[in-house]
Amino acid sequence: MKILVLNGSPKREKSDTMHITRAFLDGMKEAAPQEVHIVNIIDKHIEYCTGCFICKRNGGECIHNDDMRELLGEVLESDLLLFSYPLYCYGMPAPMKAFADRTMPLSSMTMKKQGDRYVHIGQADFSHLKYMMICGCGFPNSKQNFEPAVMQFKLMFPNDHTIITVPESPMFNAPEAAEVTMPRLELVKQAGKQYAETGKIDDDLLTEICSPMIPEDVYASICNGEIKV
Repeated sequence: MKILVLNGSPKREKSDTMHITRAFLDGMKEAAPQEVHIVNIIDKHIEYCTGCFICKRNGGECIHNDDMRELLGEVLESDLLLFSYPLYCYGMPAPMKAFADRTMPLSSMTMKKQGDRYVHIGQADFSHLKYMMICGCGFPNSKQNFEPAVMQFKLMFPNDHTIITVPESPMFNAPEAAEVTMPRLELVKQAGKQYAETGKIDDDLLTEICSPMIPEDVYASICNGEIKV
């Protein structure tokens, strides 16, 4: 499988969330060889979308001549598009949002009704693509935190999507937390292997991965400096 990983964290490889993503990819590689390309979005020249819609009328040609042309080409050549990013203000970090906005050339101005909503008809064939979102946050749990990002991802990619959201993710960059983070990464690795083999992740396994690693109040106390580690 050809996998394009879009790392939306400004921390690049030091991203808390990338610990989760790397474990997932390791699991996939256990099941079968994978062709993985990781792109740090922060390092790419991506201009902001101006909303001119020229790309939707002229066969996908954007007014900006930047790195998005190459990235969109790689998107269409991939089998799995994996968005890996930390939760910023309940959504994507700004550089990744700029990337998402600039995917407009993939669709045309023409619309069609799909269920209860209208969508733009594609200018390119990306029916073969699968989509994954791996997102971590620094809150003690997932309640009323990930919902906006999850809904946005589902609306962007209504088909063939898989979503992993993990609270307490800064612990993955804390060596002293290895006692709880390493078992969690092993579960993520198991999920990656399962996904590579079946195209899905067992619901119970996904629920366990997305649950807090330590009691919520203990994590909050550590973050607040009330408990020294």
